Amino acid sequence: MVIGMGTRGVVSAANYEARKFGIHSAMPVSQARRLAPHAVFLPVDMARYQEVSANVMEIFDSFTPNVEPVSVDEAFLDVTGAKRLLGTGREIATAIRAKVESQEGITCSVGIAPSKFIAKLASTYCKPNGMLEIAPEEILDFLHPRPISAMWGVGPKTAEVLERLGLRIIEDIAKLPRTTLIRAVGEAAGATLHELSWGRDYRDVAPHDGEKSISAAETFPTDLDNPEEILREYLKLCERATSRLRDKGLFAKTISIKVRFGDFSTINRSKTLPLPIDGTHEVYEVVKSLYEALGIDRARLRLVGVSLENLTDGAPVQLMLGEREKGWREAEGAVDKARERFGPGSVRPARLIDSGDEQEE
Repeated sequence: MVIGMGTRGVVSAANYEARKFGIHSAMPVSQARRLAPHAVFLPVDMARYQEVSANVMEIFDSFTPNVEPVSVDEAFLDVTGAKRLLGTGREIATAIRAKVESQEGITCSVGIAPSKFIAKLASTYCKPNGMLEIAPEEILDFLHPRPISAMWGVGPKTAEVLERLGLRIIEDIAKLPRTTLIRAVGEAAGATLHELSWGRDYRDVAPHDGEKSISAAETFPTDLDNPEEILREYLKLCERATSRLRDKGLFAKTISIKVRFGDFSTINRSKTLPLPIDGTHEVYEVVKSLYEALGIDRARLRLVGVSLENLTDGAPVQLMLGEREKGWREAEGAVDKARERFGPGSVRPARLIDSGDEQEE
């Protein structure tokens, strides 16, 4: 089973049977279909994933306040303070897994270890639906036989550099002089890899301090090269992103755009404003200026995206608000209320009505 549809999109997820055929996330759907034409391809349902993710994170929060979400389906938990009431790490993990399956109908894999790196690695090696605990005295026996690709920070390029040095497993990295490692991959990466290769990871679990960004992106069925059509797509994305922004009572100070060309090359541009904003019209004007500044008229685009960053839970008070700005804010507030009552596609800007696009969540 593969999550991802069409010929232009990318794979969001693949189950273990599909992975046996070489399918993985971020792979073009067209390539996945060639690898496994008999696979079942399902559409992405991000709203449902986010709903389940929020429910699972609430379950985590019921066991410990020290929860650091990493992605929609992954988090670190520090249960040190919960052991006195709830038992050992294994007992807590067992209770969490049971509650997640009972409440949400899904399974999860749990790695239990003294550090984030080893816990993450343990969870990887007990998938699917497993639990693996690594005691302090077991760390090196567990870690050192693993391939270098299992290390945090070792992607294909770094792996190529390390393999040229004859390094194949993590134990090889541990035995390499620190200075040699730093010369090969740089000061920061070399120092980090040296520490991790000995199982030393001193980072604390950092509880989530609020949403860091809100984004929306669209992959086109066919490449677009008409600037007017592209700007219309950007307006759609601004609507989706700012609607979520206002729903959460947040404001954004940094606006970013993403452009992906037909050859999959990608560029990003951003602008940080003097004051945070939350209006669709305001955000779109920034997005439009960023896009036009690229000077890529008639370039064939595969995907565009908008990201609202540097979020705050309040905007500074302005001494004066012009009638034009006040009018936009009142109009967008009314639109939000109408959509809440009648559905997300009930009210749209006039320039989008004839575009033939469905409202996406």
